[in-house]
Amino acid sequence: MTAYPTKLFINGELRSSCEGKTIPQTNPATEEIFCEVAAAGLADISGAVEGAQRAFAHGWRDRIPSQRTDILFNIARLIRENLEPLAQMESQNIGKPLTDARAEVGLGARVFEYYAGAVTKFFGQTIPVARGGFDFTLRQPMGVIAAIVPWNFPFPIACWKVAPALAAGNTVVLKPASQSPLTALRLGQLAQEAGLPPGALQVVPGPGSTIGDALTTHPLVRKVSFTGSTEIGSRLMGLAARDLKRVSLELGGKSPNIVFADADLDEAATSSPLSVFANTGQDCCARSRVFVERPAFDSFVERFLEATRKLQVDDPAKATTEVGPLVSAGQRQLAEQFIEGARKAGRVIALGGRRPFPRGFFLEPTVLLGVETTDRVWQEEVFGPVVCIRPFDDEEQMLREVNDSRYGLSGSLWTNDLKRALRVSRRVEAGVLSVNSHSSVHVEAPFGGFKQSGLGRDLGMAAMEGYTELKNIYVAE
Repeated sequence: MTAYPTKLFINGELRSSCEGKTIPQTNPATEEIFCEVAAAGLADISGAVEGAQRAFAHGWRDRIPSQRTDILFNIARLIRENLEPLAQMESQNIGKPLTDARAEVGLGARVFEYYAGAVTKFFGQTIPVARGGFDFTLRQPMGVIAAIVPWNFPFPIACWKVAPALAAGNTVVLKPASQSPLTALRLGQLAQEAGLPPGALQVVPGPGSTIGDALTTHPLVRKVSFTGSTEIGSRLMGLAARDLKRVSLELGGKSPNIVFADADLDEAATSSPLSVFANTGQDCCARSRVFVERPAFDSFVERFLEATRKLQVDDPAKATTEVGPLVSAGQRQLAEQFIEGARKAGRVIALGGRRPFPRGFFLEPTVLLGVETTDRVWQEEVFGPVVCIRPFDDEEQMLREVNDSRYGLSGSLWTNDLKRALRVSRRVEAGVLSVNSHSSVHVEAPFGGFKQSGLGRDLGMAAMEGYTELKNIYVAE
């Protein structure tokens, strides 16, 4: 039986909330409450931020690079040693297939390993200046970072933010989503066990409307790194602007999947279902708008439907499960509203749209045809297992439709014409694009979006730069 961390993690210890409030945790596969987690109050947030500031000022920022490297490698090692209980915890907390949860915990360990190595490879510059003398730049830590992470990929995204922030010499107050706090709390414990000073990583679950706002406006917080909806990100950015506080935002998406007739249709069609239905569509990178060149349209749709029918929708604890439940009844209801809206508009529901089981927040992968580009389901992020497929005849018109979105996070492009791949890739307004692949995330490469999909970048060396201030020093001769 997995032991759940159910208290706040502040200054190196688990403690109850000052207000005594808790957040029930529901297993989406069974609809049963299996534990309750302490909900931070405003006094807890003040204590956590002040403790993080003390940890920053009294040692962590001044640790030599090799010491930070050793601790980050230790965290990675402990994550790997605890991979199975962490994956079990994640799967039960949000309904993620256990196979996927294991892979994501492993990804979190790789993130810490990458930034452990990056600590000693993060350089300033020397600059020849007109007046002579010696001019150079330094990258210095900011201070306390507020990291606010979502419920769809709780553990890996927490690692995406915590690891580079710590590597750069900052301390972190981590606020996990109310639906998925367990692995974040365990990460705090593992970091302490790895040798991180008390207070350098605080973990404070709680309602975003109060706790997220309190973190964003706290005078000791120097930067807010947020992953979540565009609407909440915009509001937090407004709050941070009052003090000209730094922000990085990874927000919503409505990602395109572009398939040209010369592509390997078998590969494109059989891999595309999981590009949108993995994690039950609860993914800001989900390729939920599919554009297929007309000569290949019928063949692609037939193969796409066949591959989708083969997806295993089942108990997330089973090794064969590929699609689990949505995170909550409310999230499923929202997806069903999109499907019903398409039905009422006369769109073709080629597959899915039903609840496959009487218990659990499950919803069948749903394929819509005949959708218009003005339809709500085409324009808005569903965050559920719903995909729309449309044909196109003209590359220019297709690109106009691809870019006719407030979002610009990710996308895929399938073609065997290298010149076309490069030409179209440059034109698609997205921060992350894959050619003949659906891979959006690489630990070593920057991840983030254009337009209302966000500001700044996670992952790669770009993330470390985002957690530092650039200082220039001039020494006269």
